[in-house]
Amino acid sequence: MGASGSRLSKELLAEYQDLTFLTKQEILLAHRRFCELLPQEHRSVEESLQIRVSLEQILSLPELKANPFKERICRVFSTSPTRDSLSFEDFLDLLSVFSDTATPDIKSHYAFRIFGNTTPSHMVFVLVLLGSWGSSLELILTLSFLASCDCSLDFDDDGTLNRDDLSQLVNCLTGEGEDTRLSASEMKQLIDNILEESDIDRDGTINLSEFQHVISRSPDFASSFKIVL
Repeated sequence: MGASGSRLSKELLAEYQDLTFLTKQEILLAHRRFCELLPQEHRSVEESLQIRVSLEQILSLPELKANPFKERICRVFSTSPTRDSLSFEDFLDLLSVFSDTATPDIKSHYAFRIFGNTTPSHMVFVLVLLGSWGSSLELILTLSFLASCDCSLDFDDDGTLNRDDLSQLVNCLTGEGEDTRLSASEMKQLIDNILEESDIDRDGTINLSEFQHVISRSPDFASSFKIVL
């Protein structure tokens, strides 16, 4: 895809619009923000579509730099073999998935790999959850996305959420300090309940299909899982 000058061509804009959930205005803004990370001499359209930006530069964006799990989200969208840089199209894919118009299925697919976490200040909600139960995983997911941060759910990258993954997720929610971390019995009770609610095939893990089923019950998921430039 070739282009010249400093602005994306109409043809390229139309192609990107067809391939993403972004409007033309959002694509142009994304390109401008991406080019701002490049040296002045490499900001032509042709070069900006070929050059890659390091994770360190991407993570300097205000929308990401305060996020304690910002590296994970960028690595998931990086097409670099070493997962240490983003092309403009990688950056566009990231923004597309986190846009308001991305479908719940697309969002939940990526949420399975990248997940929002709350801060220790939300410990009270987890304690309420432990006392009243309700839909445990749904509540955890909703609280996490409302926090507007990111954390990996599938910590061992095996394609399912097992007890260890869920334990680490809960630790993301509660913090790992002595005053906030759940006891072993509380953790077991919470994870038992999550699996009881979500593990449809009873294999002791939550797969993508089961995860998406839980996500479909969360009314705040689609509106909260977003990044806006």
